Amino acid sequence: MPTEPASQQRTAARPDLRIPTHVGVIMDGNGRWAQARSKPRTEGHVAGVKALRGLVQSCIDHGVSYLTVFSFSSENWSRPKDEISFIFGLLRRFVASDLEKLHRNNVRVKIIGVRDGLDDSLRRLIADVETTTAMNTGLKLQVAFNYGGKAEITDAVRRIAALVADGRLKAEDITEDTIGRALYTAGMPDPDIIIRTSGERRFSNFLLWQSAYSELVFVDENWPDFDEASFVRVLEEYTGRDRRFGGVEAQNR
Repeated sequence: MPTEPASQQRTAARPDLRIPTHVGVIMDGNGRWAQARSKPRTEGHVAGVKALRGLVQSCIDHGVSYLTVFSFSSENWSRPKDEISFIFGLLRRFVASDLEKLHRNNVRVKIIGVRDGLDDSLRRLIADVETTTAMNTGLKLQVAFNYGGKAEITDAVRRIAALVADGRLKAEDITEDTIGRALYTAGMPDPDIIIRTSGERRFSNFLLWQSAYSELVFVDENWPDFDEASFVRVLEEYTGRDRRFGGVEAQNR
């Protein structure tokens, strides 16, 4: 369990770093990590959970306010059934073993994605996690599970269309803020930076609306190898970026 002095020491050690408010991560490469070690893909997912624990701690230590991680996409259903079953079981074990620690560390957890079609026990588990941590005021951890960016935007459009059909909203009054409030991430700032591991360079349907002005950092390490040193290197690169948000002068925020 991190203590406040440790967090202060970490921040004081690198005052030159600009800390993003919101970090998004596409955790890619579990299978390749396992394959490179002649291990089953399931071992890669286990190692990936350990890497996630480390990243959560790093975000707490460095003062990141929001962390959104891509854990299971709506396209991942095409994977072998035994792998999907293992991932779901791993999620359950992660919650069972880590919920108390996350709660103790003042982390608020939210699961974003489609819940229709998930079995009742998994939906109850998600509800329990969110209820238990709902009042926490530290790091806000969003886990994108059964999530797709296009599906999120489609759901938002449906919600807005229903408001228009009911006469509660005029079509001409729809703004970007209207759409933002209808997304799964309503109330959160857009990600300042999106990290993707394993050397791949694409969004893969992750936070498509929210990432319009996110800084993108692609790292070669497979996700299980992403550690504190990797995160610091990303922060160093982010610190050196000029964020213009479509303007001329940099807005270093």
